[in-house]
Amino acid sequence: MTGHAGNDVNDVNFRTIKEGGTDLVHQHDQLQRGLKSRHIQFLALGGAIGTGLFVGSGAILSLVGPLPLFLGYLSMMVIVWNIMGNLGEMATYLPLKGVSIPYFVERFVEPSLGFAAGWNYWYAYAMLVGAEASAGAILLDYWNTPVPAAVWITIILVITLALNIFAVKIFGEAEFWFASIKLITIMALVLTSFVIMLGGAPNGDRVGFRYWNNPGAMKEYMTTGNTGRFLAYWTAFSRAGFAFITSPELIALASGETVSPRRNIPKAARRFVWRLAVFYGLGSLFIGIITPSDDPNLLNGTSNANSSPWVLGIQRAGIPVMNHLINAAILTSAWSAGNAFLYSGSRILYSLALNGQAPRICSKTSKNGVPYVAILATWSIGLLAYLNVNNNGATVFTWFMNISTISGFIAWIVVMITYLRFRKAMIFHGMMDRLPYRTPLQPYATYFILLVLTVLTLTNGFQIFFPGQWDVQNFLAAYITIPIFLVLYLGHKIVYRTPLARRIEDVDVITGVKEMEDLALLDERPVPKNMLQRFWFWLA
Repeated sequence: MTGHAGNDVNDVNFRTIKEGGTDLVHQHDQLQRGLKSRHIQFLALGGAIGTGLFVGSGAILSLVGPLPLFLGYLSMMVIVWNIMGNLGEMATYLPLKGVSIPYFVERFVEPSLGFAAGWNYWYAYAMLVGAEASAGAILLDYWNTPVPAAVWITIILVITLALNIFAVKIFGEAEFWFASIKLITIMALVLTSFVIMLGGAPNGDRVGFRYWNNPGAMKEYMTTGNTGRFLAYWTAFSRAGFAFITSPELIALASGETVSPRRNIPKAARRFVWRLAVFYGLGSLFIGIITPSDDPNLLNGTSNANSSPWVLGIQRAGIPVMNHLINAAILTSAWSAGNAFLYSGSRILYSLALNGQAPRICSKTSKNGVPYVAILATWSIGLLAYLNVNNNGATVFTWFMNISTISGFIAWIVVMITYLRFRKAMIFHGMMDRLPYRTPLQPYATYFILLVLTVLTLTNGFQIFFPGQWDVQNFLAAYITIPIFLVLYLGHKIVYRTPLARRIEDVDVITGVKEMEDLALLDERPVPKNMLQRFWFWLA
């Protein structure tokens, strides 16, 4: 086969799915395209702007101070920008029904890595459902209600399940409104923080950057001097990952259920990154401005924190009632993120089942096209949130945060490897001009980010190796995902004797392209009838 053999998609017949699996190219009778542009954009933002920013940021602030918190989030956004670009290119090119990232991994790299990636994603999303329920219980404790934490966790989990088990249109609409509340909340918080900073709060106190001077902009971590300051930044960089992990994947996972995918996915991908930069950039900056890093109510290992750093800062400024309103809005964000993660985890499991890598029963769908067995299986892992009943809420949340963060980092490493193979195959087959969406600085940005993320994953739990810091629970939370992933990968490779990687000439970047291009030809772009509609189409 020559380097340009792929120009005629009808003359080449690849085997894209391993024997015994289901061909997603011709899978037209189950999942439905019920998600619109605004649905998938808010789905991704809903998954990204959650308890990582509203609650988890308090743990970082308490540990290393406001400057590492700000720099950590900025650095992590560069990684997210690259991952979103990688996934956006692949998902726009092949937005097949039932598609998932493991499908791309198997198709463009090899089956064993796809198998391990699929189960790693499912594991991460399922853990995140529990993390959001755990965070919701922490937030509800702010009001010191007599209701036990187990009851709140039950309510959160049941509502999350109910929103996912019905038609995808209902899920998309619910997530749109959940995420809308969240976006309004974060904008209100940024504006309120700016007012507090300039002295416009009821107490009249002009805060400025006072807390950056006392108790300080940066806490040296684990040691002193420049090394301690670098470790503070590196710790914030690593922990900031919890706020972002698996959120770029939400757009790719929804591509098979998206209306006009070749138009809406690039739009969602581009706007997702810039909106995230605004919300997280300003958000992480203002958290450290209105709340001191030595506030005893911030989330840490010795306290059972009962609120977000935003709420603490507003309460400190003496603004009446607003702290309760904000805490309630942040609570809805936990529901929103949990909603998005349950959706994503169930679609991963559904795709694995279609491909013969999970029990076939998980591919069952309702008459509305909802994979209800996969949803129930994913939701059941979220029941681990009941660990809050017998443990410190902050401790349980931190376990969830560490475990899911490393799973997410491993997933991103696999995404970048997959993208690099996809790109090489596209070049080999002479099909780069068929890519409907391309991102800048590729493939160089991906090579650089791949190196950084690999180092970040391996050094995530570095602090436990310092003298006197060894702790079995923290070690397991930081590293247990790595051997689990390797066992899945090597076990599958030994059993099925798969190659290390497909040869570039055998990587299939052709099957399904014609069907997706034909689908794109049927796309009728909405024409705005007035200025209001023009603004709405630009926004959504």
